[in-house]
Amino acid sequence: MQGLAIILSGPSGVGKSTIVRQAGTQLANWCFSVSCTTRAPRPGEVDGQDYHFYTKERFEQEIAASSFLEWAEVHGNYYGTLRLPVQETIQSGGLMILDIDVQGARQIRNAIAGTAIEPSFVTVFVAPPSMTELERRLRGRGTETEESIQKRLKNARTELTALDEYQFCVVNDKLEQAASDFLAIVQAARCRTPLQKANLPLFD
Repeated sequence: MQGLAIILSGPSGVGKSTIVRQAGTQLANWCFSVSCTTRAPRPGEVDGQDYHFYTKERFEQEIAASSFLEWAEVHGNYYGTLRLPVQETIQSGGLMILDIDVQGARQIRNAIAGTAIEPSFVTVFVAPPSMTELERRLRGRGTETEESIQKRLKNARTELTALDEYQFCVVNDKLEQAASDFLAIVQAARCRTPLQKANLPLFD
């Protein structure tokens, strides 16, 4: 049974992880994709749980070996999503959720186009109810500088222009409703014709 991979994108502070954790209590056999990075671990971060922490040399070796579904260099550090864990989760019938930015989502769509795992992928954009509310949430964190807040809001406006590239959109106004919408998307994704054809012996 071929599983499912959901690419989840949306502005910083919109609540992607919170929605997934809320919905996850009603999902079986699911996991978050763990990204690779060359940045140093922050206090409390665990290798293999928060990130796979690579040296720059190892990361570049993995790039050369085409090990990543997507990767990027941000502020002098590499970040990327390994191909193999995603493939293994799909092949075992599980659900993998990938928190990926708009650029990374485009890379993944290109990387899987025409492959056996393409039917397993679904794209979901999480949007705020308004930019005013997104700003309120960012300020509510109490961890952002004014410069950082303005940068994140600017990036959010750019990301929102990519909304039409996604198959589904969840508006995170009320958390309970957003989580319910996400669960409905997972169920609908499992019933899509391409995935059913991949799983039914009728089409062998």
